[in-house]
Amino acid sequence: MGEHPQLVELDRTECLGLLGRLQVGRMVFTDQTMPMVHPVNFSLDGGDVIVRTSGGGKLAAAVSRGTIAFEADELDPDTCTGWSVVVVGHAEIVNDIDELVALAEPADRPWAPGRTAHVIRIRAERVTGRRLAPTTT
Repeated sequence: MGEHPQLVELDRTECLGLLGRLQVGRMVFTDQTMPMVHPVNFSLDGGDVIVRTSGGGKLAAAVSRGTIAFEADELDPDTCTGWSVVVVGHAEIVNDIDELVALAEPADRPWAPGRTAHVIRIRAERVTGRRLAPTTT
């Protein structure tokens, strides 16, 4: 068995760069006093995470301006390497028409079927990340 990978803390810039390479992450929120995790496709606007939804718990968390965690990662179980980024911040509904138009990229449309008329912005108040990197000798 080889050496263990080393754990490296990532700065905000690198975290956001890694998130920008992905399309799917996990939104963590409170729904009726219970923690919930939903996979969502997303885009970035500056450092903020943008998610479209039809309603339900994700929308309720945003309407109440709740604290949301968002996580995305890229892991390789064969090499025990990869990275994980967590964004934590307050969610809000995007209502401004100019902002909605600016965020309406066809490539960023939700994968799930149904009406996804609501746009949620998760303000990136805290961005942290870690990488498991191969040990260099």
